[in-house]
Amino acid sequence: MALTWSHTYGWDIEDWRDRSACRDTDPDLFFPVGTTGPAIEQIEAAKAVCRACEVQSACLEFALATNQEAGVWGGTSEEERRKLRKSWLSRQARRTA
Repeated sequence: MALTWSHTYGWDIEDWRDRSACRDTDPDLFFPVGTTGPAIEQIEAAKAVCRACEVQSACLEFALATNQEAGVWGGTSEEERRKLRKSWLSRQARRTA
């Protein structure tokens, strides 16, 4: 099931991306090629930027809601988001029920 961007989450009210720590960082850092070798260090470097970010949780929420499958978002790797997504979808379903 693919989710699309929605105004439901309030992202249109104040754009969290304007306050993101990554806005002045090379975007390639957040999209490593692979998950082994040098990519491991790159993922950790991207996560370090996320840890210092005041909007990390909004970024992660956006990534889960819009099904961002590639890259580091909200301090999580692709694999970490796949694991989080199932529980996140359950929470969203309970909210709308």
